[in-house]
Amino acid sequence: MSEDLLISQGTKAEKYQALLPQIKAIIEGETDTIANLANIVAALKEQFDWLWVGFYMVKGNELVVGPFQGPVACTRIRKGKGVCGSSWERAETIIVQDVEAFPGHIACSSLSKSEIVVPIIRSEEVIGVLDVDSKSLNDFDETDQHWLEQLLQEVNF
Repeated sequence: MSEDLLISQGTKAEKYQALLPQIKAIIEGETDTIANLANIVAALKEQFDWLWVGFYMVKGNELVVGPFQGPVACTRIRKGKGVCGSSWERAETIIVQDVEAFPGHIACSSLSKSEIVVPIIRSEEVIGVLDVDSKSLNDFDETDQHWLEQLLQEVNF
């Protein structure tokens, strides 16, 4: 297991290409889900310096906040509510360029301007979501979607 993280420069895609193998090395051999989620969040936050990076996990009929880095978060989110609950309900990634324009957006932090939420799908069921918020408008695109979806597909939960 490696616990060193090399921060990469270059394009967004190059940063992801350098980061994903490092994340895999960090969590390789670790069986504790919470530990792995925490290290994934830390690596993403270090590389991209986003406002908030974290996981919400499905517990009954709600998403419950899991490991995260950033400002204090909403603890529970109902299915279909906000960007996270909508991603869970639709079982698809949602990119929001301006959170003020998203109907029903849940403002955990007034500093958040754009957001991407990627569902974690196992056996055709959403078991959680990765939520990322930025202080900048229009910060997320198909590149983020591609790499974050790939990361979540390759990680054991």
